[in-house]
Amino acid sequence: MVDDAAVFPPGDAPLPEALAAHTARRSEPWSTLVGSFVLKDTDLPQVRGTAARLSVVCTGGAGQVAGPLGLAAKLGLDVVALEIALRDLDDLAGNARRVVAAVDEAKSGLDDPDGLAVFVELPGPATHGWLTAADEVAAREDLGLRLKFRTGGLDAGLFPPVEGLAAWIDAALDRETPFKCTAGLHHAVRHTDPETGFVHHGFLNVLAATRTALDGGDADAVLAEQDAAALVAALPDADTLARTRRWFTSFGSCSVTDPRDDLLALGLISPGPVPDDTEVSPS
Repeated sequence: MVDDAAVFPPGDAPLPEALAAHTARRSEPWSTLVGSFVLKDTDLPQVRGTAARLSVVCTGGAGQVAGPLGLAAKLGLDVVALEIALRDLDDLAGNARRVVAAVDEAKSGLDDPDGLAVFVELPGPATHGWLTAADEVAAREDLGLRLKFRTGGLDAGLFPPVEGLAAWIDAALDRETPFKCTAGLHHAVRHTDPETGFVHHGFLNVLAATRTALDGGDADAVLAEQDAAALVAALPDADTLARTRRWFTSFGSCSVTDPRDDLLALGLISPGPVPDDTEVSPS
């Protein structure tokens, strides 16, 4: 569920150290909690030879899609996801179409195109242009296109309000499009950071809100809940939550131990050993 984004702010871990720690976690009892290792496309030459499943963040626009995939193939790297942000705020839908076309062309040259998920980050509130761009992404489910929502960052303005995040979730579900989140979701439950004063969304809130939205309930109220006991008490059964992961696939975090510690403290995961035949999921 947690994509390992240790090299991104505010963690900013050195790439060699972050990758070594990620690899070592495969033998931890809680290894199945951790998904892919997230890095920039410009960092690919530095991870030659790794067996880690990689999520590659494109630092350029639509024209930057094919290059990293070709380089990764040449280096023998296992890229399971590509993440690209739309930057043309005046024409998000047109920007989305260009990305879709680039992905379509790039995937045609892959040995296993179905093995690559592509997350398209839509910035800003869910305006008409935003929703039209989401339509462009949803229309190409055959390409493995998904949505990506930014839920925090180093500035207060990067944290979307509850109603904004709820609108994004509704938009994804209305289009039957899976999504991931990035930034700010270090902890399970919504809270105020004592150092910055920023109000952070909780990843457990997002998961529960997604389920609530699927069931036609008030996702805003679930996202706003800051009482951990109340949030946990209202969770559906484990099978229902597992089915919800079909839509809220994962979130990127510069720390994978903070989410783990929260889930342990809430009694939602077991600290026990993982059986020898357990496979590590990519998301």
